[in-house]
Amino acid sequence: MAIGRMGAVELLPRMTAWCAIVVAAIIMLGCSCTAFVLPPAATTISETKKHYNVVLQNKSSDGEDNGNIISSQLQRTFNTLVTAAALFTTALASPVNIHVHTNEPVITIEKSQAYALNENQLFISDVWFKVTTQYFDQSFNGLGESGWRAKEKEAFQAVEDTGPDDDELVTDAIKTMLSALGDPYTRFLPKEKYEVLTAYATGGSAKAGIGVQLLEDPRTKNVVVMATTSGGPSESAGVQAGDVILKINGEDMTGASAEIVAAKCKGEQGEKVDVVFLRRDENGNAGKEYLKSITRAQVKLNPIQTQLFTTESGKRVGLLKVPSFSTETVKEIVNGLRTVSDDGKLDAIAIDIRGNVGGYMPAGVEAANLFLPARAHIIAEVDKSGAIKGYDADGIGADTSTPLYLLVDGRTASASEIFAGALQDNQRAVVVGSKTFGKGRIQNVQPLENGSGLAITRARYITPKGRDLHGVGIIPNKEPSHCESADSARTCLADIV
Repeated sequence: MAIGRMGAVELLPRMTAWCAIVVAAIIMLGCSCTAFVLPPAATTISETKKHYNVVLQNKSSDGEDNGNIISSQLQRTFNTLVTAAALFTTALASPVNIHVHTNEPVITIEKSQAYALNENQLFISDVWFKVTTQYFDQSFNGLGESGWRAKEKEAFQAVEDTGPDDDELVTDAIKTMLSALGDPYTRFLPKEKYEVLTAYATGGSAKAGIGVQLLEDPRTKNVVVMATTSGGPSESAGVQAGDVILKINGEDMTGASAEIVAAKCKGEQGEKVDVVFLRRDENGNAGKEYLKSITRAQVKLNPIQTQLFTTESGKRVGLLKVPSFSTETVKEIVNGLRTVSDDGKLDAIAIDIRGNVGGYMPAGVEAANLFLPARAHIIAEVDKSGAIKGYDADGIGADTSTPLYLLVDGRTASASEIFAGALQDNQRAVVVGSKTFGKGRIQNVQPLENGSGLAITRARYITPKGRDLHGVGIIPNKEPSHCESADSARTCLADIV
């Protein structure tokens, strides 16, 4: 029996039955039983009720010898175990409720009010069950257990009269149910989108792309271009940071995740892909849509760039521009620090993570480790039970003394915020710029029976001081008047270093 495939209406009565069996067995073990008639091997609910509406009576005699007493006790124990096994078999055969009256040990078995679910309802039940057992917020966005269960029942009603060809109705019912959580990252992935996402994540898709870094804005549920690769196809086509992707080859990307949009942008090298963008005006209002036909090419993520400059006050600053976090980032930061310090001692280090949407989460943790003393807290992961998994610095080879400045903006997100939050909370770095994006959640993506998939937010991140950055972001220590994405790091730090 697969619990994930069982309707919630059937699941609870069976759980009630199993628990009642244990209680009944304990009571029966404490009673003396002189006669107990077992039912036939193949029993029905009515037969079981008939055979097990039994009153157990004490009938031991002071005149029995020790051997007879022991034999009688063993017999009663054996009868009790066999009876419990029979009850258990009955519970599996059909949903039942078992009532045990402790004043007079009478066991009453009644048929519960369960009803059969159709295949689409069973599928919805499976989705609901997975979210219920994994979702990080066990208040379910304030709905509580009963409110969240009510959402399942509403989804059941929406597909009550559906059949195997009503996939769209089932998808809509699931999306409506999940939307009650208020979490854009917990989402249902139809088969085609799940396949694209899986291929992208496992490297199964072609490596040619259009050279953009993307992030889903939870406020608008649009996928936004956070940065373009220097010299890449999108930059050459005039695509800018902040542009929203609306369509790819005529397919509407509304509601699609950043991973799915990124996968759709990939394909064979030399192929053209038609992308419809929306460019907002300076005030963030909806502007003009435009279509670009972009030729896919082999794109390499921008490597870390280094620069050494002297401020007006005569201080030597080593600058590292980190465009994303990957498995290679920490090694590149170490090499970059060696490069900028070759000419002598630095007065300060500046790390520019404006436009860095994150990427590989452990790289954000490991990068913070390069600048923190041993046992300093970096980040903590909090799951649905409230259990905390902490990440602490080891202090090996760390630079804990050179003044450090981090440049951030509204496109700094995820792993970049882990990095910046750890250094800010430990008072190791001065954060300069504007408020960051605010993404502090982690998801599990898993397959479902029919080839579709499900993404579930399973944990949240908190900074060393216990801050939850999700939807809030990091407030910089310094907010200079001239530090937009187009401004140089020297300009941003002019009045600070």
